[in-house]
Amino acid sequence: MPLTSTDAITSALAPYSRFGVRLGLEPIQELLSALGAPQERVPLIHVAGTNGKGSVCAYLDSVLRAAGYRTGRYTSPHLLSWCERICVDGAAIAVDDFLGLIRRIEGVLPQLTYQPSQFELVTAAAWLYFAEQRVDIAVIEVGLGGRLDATNVCPPPLVSVITSIGWDHWQRLGNTLGAIAGEKAGILKSHRPAIIGPVPPEAQAVIQTRLEQLQCPAVWPEPAQWSARPGWATWRGIDYPLPLAGEMQLVNSALAIATVQELQQQGWFIAAEAIEIGMAQTRWPGRLQWLSWQGQDLLIDGAHNAPAAAYLRQYVDQLGWPTVTWVVGMLANKDHAGILQQLLRRGDRLWLVPVPAHQSADLDTLAALARQCCPEVAECRCFGSILEALAASPSHAVVCGSLYLIAVVLGVHRNGVLTAL
Repeated sequence: MPLTSTDAITSALAPYSRFGVRLGLEPIQELLSALGAPQERVPLIHVAGTNGKGSVCAYLDSVLRAAGYRTGRYTSPHLLSWCERICVDGAAIAVDDFLGLIRRIEGVLPQLTYQPSQFELVTAAAWLYFAEQRVDIAVIEVGLGGRLDATNVCPPPLVSVITSIGWDHWQRLGNTLGAIAGEKAGILKSHRPAIIGPVPPEAQAVIQTRLEQLQCPAVWPEPAQWSARPGWATWRGIDYPLPLAGEMQLVNSALAIATVQELQQQGWFIAAEAIEIGMAQTRWPGRLQWLSWQGQDLLIDGAHNAPAAAYLRQYVDQLGWPTVTWVVGMLANKDHAGILQQLLRRGDRLWLVPVPAHQSADLDTLAALARQCCPEVAECRCFGSILEALAASPSHAVVCGSLYLIAVVLGVHRNGVLTAL
């Protein structure tokens, strides 16, 4: 059987997965130097945060394209294909182009002190691709944290964005919100403007101190409001369509519009019509997305930490469902109690499933924890796969807990078993 595009790239990247997640800038700096420092040729917006990074990147990329600019977008993780991570003008990189970049990067590895991690290699490929595609501007999402993330070797960005600070990846970023904020504030650069989302007081104090040390002009946008026009939002006199669902998009879209205004002040021409068109055309799959499963509506969302789970619960509560069947799979290193406490309510059902090809949390342990978090849960069951759980699900089902689990659902959907609404 021939390799799929994902298989081919996964196979090419497999030797570098043994390095895992490595926080530190020396390896990526050495690699990019050997490649001719392509990152120095790419003007960019740098986006960090616990939640909301992907949506903000998607909004910005779409608006800038609508304004006529040639854009690059680098995000992670992907859902169905590695190619999703590296996009130019909204189109994912071709498989052959991606594989060619990997081969070229491998050609300089013998001269390096450090062998790159998988993320470092893919990040280098993105910089190289954007430089050679001569993008006007790139929107770069931080992979993990900020200060020591492989994307943080860029020249001073046009704008730095911190979307949110929450409890996630504490094993590597620090066991307080202040420590996590300090890592994410590591993307801030001297005298460069910053757009900062709503964050807890402990995190705000850390970020404010860093802003002052670096003399960064900063904007802390308030969330947008829903417009009287259905499906539209308004922020500081700007009305725009909001195609992505959920109250959190009032925050994310305001951050994107504030970033656009900062670019306008720097001389980038972005007309009001481009903002309207770009926002309307924004797509970001796997986040509050509706599918159809055997004639029933199915809601899917990554929701892999407590703040994201709280937003998901808020959205579901607005649907008016009497009870919810949660189909949940989580990785072993996540805040299981925090997520379950946000999701579960009296009378809900919880179907627990593994996350394929990843280190999943133990299902029996999760079941016991769920009963502690919400003793009034109506039923809690463990399944061997997501498909078994969906087959047993009544109406009003939500799949969440990991973007990797959502990728499985979308992969099945792409193969014709699920039908998008």
